Amino acid sequence: MKKTPAKLSTDELSVGEVAARAGIAVSALHFYEAKGLIAGRRNNGNQRRYPRAVLRLVSLIRVAQGLGFTLKEIKNALGVVPKDRPPTKEEWARLGRSWREDLDARIETMTRLRDQLTGCIGCGCLSMKECPLQNPGDRLARKGPGQHLL
Repeated sequence: MKKTPAKLSTDELSVGEVAARAGIAVSALHFYEAKGLIAGRRNNGNQRRYPRAVLRLVSLIRVAQGLGFTLKEIKNALGVVPKDRPPTKEEWARLGRSWREDLDARIETMTRLRDQLTGCIGCGCLSMKECPLQNPGDRLARKGPGQHLL
């Protein structure tokens, strides 16, 4: 008689299922868990199981990384989002507010850099006396000749 595999709980996903659904490597999930960004549990067979809500967290982590947030910043922000259930609308809004000011500042900086970049193309060395990108006010000249940023 052929044994049928045990059916997983519909409330939990295996590490492989989460990886496949999220479009990331299993090793990325292990890394996120080691960094405290997501949490799972071990079943009686010592296999990792994650609540379905982890799919939203993984998606959020990937979006935040794409926006330039560090894993430490992401972990701090995720403190307002539950790991064991889907976040409520209010919890999502709180997370969005926590990142809004930083994102606005990043957008302003990137816009300024984009607008100033055309003045530096052709220089190549970024050592102009008034380089607004790497050496505003020629502050590195006080350190003497040579490269100081590498």
